Amino acid sequence: MTDAKFNFWQKWLTWANVMTVLVGLLVAFAGNSIFFDAYNSFTNELFFQGNEMQGELLNFKNWLFGIIGGTIVGFHVLMIMISENAFKKKESWANKTLWLGLLSWFIVDSSITIYYGALHNMVMINSVALVLIGLPLIMTRKAFKS
Repeated sequence: MTDAKFNFWQKWLTWANVMTVLVGLLVAFAGNSIFFDAYNSFTNELFFQGNEMQGELLNFKNWLFGIIGGTIVGFHVLMIMISENAFKKKESWANKTLWLGLLSWFIVDSSITIYYGALHNMVMINSVALVLIGLPLIMTRKAFKS
């Protein structure tokens, strides 16, 4: 793999995680905004027979979105730091760590998503993140072979 190709995919990895940090901030602070209308609508349809959450239930959802958003931000800041440091230096542990973090999240989150039938989460969140972050990891795999 040429350095130019590796650099392209390494920057893709970093910027995919930067965008995900921004999504995490939106989840935490704007979970009821237009950005999440479709997601919230699918959630309301699945769990509340199409009724919108109100009152204390809406407060509970907003609290959960705050915690989830904060977790998204923290996880992807770590991925950015790994991408911009050890991954950029082609240290094999960085590649393995990014894969382990991505796949452990994806498997746990997707299993729960499927169990509860919330397939909109799989389509709108999980698969998008897996492709955006997994693609540069796949494309750079040869750079990490010893």
